[in-house]
Amino acid sequence: MGAMTDAFGWLLTGANWAGAAGAGRRLGEHLFLTAVCLAVACAIALPVALWLGHIGRGGALAVNISNAGRAVPTFAVLVLLTLTPLGGHGELPTIIALVLFAVPPLLTNAYVGMREADRDVVEAARGMGMSGRQLLARVELPLAFPLIMTGIRSAAVQVVATATLAALPGGGGLGRIITAGFNTYNTPQVVAGAILVAVLALLVEALLALAQWRLDPMRRRKRPVPPRGPGVPRRLRMPAARARPRPEPARRP
Repeated sequence: MGAMTDAFGWLLTGANWAGAAGAGRRLGEHLFLTAVCLAVACAIALPVALWLGHIGRGGALAVNISNAGRAVPTFAVLVLLTLTPLGGHGELPTIIALVLFAVPPLLTNAYVGMREADRDVVEAARGMGMSGRQLLARVELPLAFPLIMTGIRSAAVQVVATATLAALPGGGGLGRIITAGFNTYNTPQVVAGAILVAVLALLVEALLALAQWRLDPMRRRKRPVPPRGPGVPRRLRMPAARARPRPEPARRP
């Protein structure tokens, strides 16, 4: 508990947030690095996954190759890229390593979402004369939207947590707070940096979950059932079904 108390004390100290090496500057660098890596990964993975899921060919091979890439540690990729000529281009090795780390969940979830779209709905839309582009945009993409957003949320949280490795080759981000704490044997600073990363990951997850709920195209098509009951205003009540009169039995002469 002492380390946690000291860590919160470090976070509540204004001097630790000011300056070029302050927590505020490192937080901005971390957010910028996360946004760039996630945007590049989405630009690479989503078009490929959506197209392969739409045509139904080659997707399994692409998913297996991307999943095999998860077995390679991000830190190892970052070290190898740093030793190449790319190491002299600032944050470029870190961005490449994080993009490679974020592509598999994006590609897998988007492809699976496209292939698990209701085939009856897809065939009905095809029978109505929709073109391939209309079918993709109006039918398959809305049906696959929840799984696509699940992949984006998973990739975003992973990138936020893994972007701390950018500090090892001298990059920016919240990892610099943690490495600086290790170098000076400042345990509260190390714990404070870890708390910032964890809180940032939770906030990103919550914001993307809210965006998924707000942007879900299928949610807008669901109409609420009108309530009924004595405590509901008359204008909101669902009209009760009228009982049909029973036919009288025919009389015998």
